[in-house]
Amino acid sequence: METIALPNDIKVFYTTAKSFPDGIVEAYDKLHVLVPPSSGRKYYGISRPENGTIVYKAAVEEITPGEAEKFGLNTLVLKKGNYICTILNDWMKDTTEIGSVFSELLTQPGLDPEGYCVEYYFNDKDVRCMVRLDD
Repeated sequence: METIALPNDIKVFYTTAKSFPDGIVEAYDKLHVLVPPSSGRKYYGISRPENGTIVYKAAVEEITPGEAEKFGLNTLVLKKGNYICTILNDWMKDTTEIGSVFSELLTQPGLDPEGYCVEYYFNDKDVRCMVRLDD
């Protein structure tokens, strides 16, 4: 576990999974039709409890203003600041490990009460699991 600084806000647009965790793959499939993984963009998984259930968003960074509207998708901003994180190498070997990592991260003190659990897929095999710390 380490702490990293996100120096700038990151605006993303997303598709929302119909259910968690079963709808995650479908949400990414919909997003990849619009923005293929070969686009060189950064992809994220964003989740948190809302009204008693976990809401999961498959997201991609917005590169040019208005892209989300072009695709008819909503946006959100991953706020700059400090994030506590853990990197999972070759996460596809055991996809349940992501949930275990977030369970541990969420026990840490000083978390942003309005923050998200953020998965940053920085290559084809590895993911950085992050939770924002309060300012």
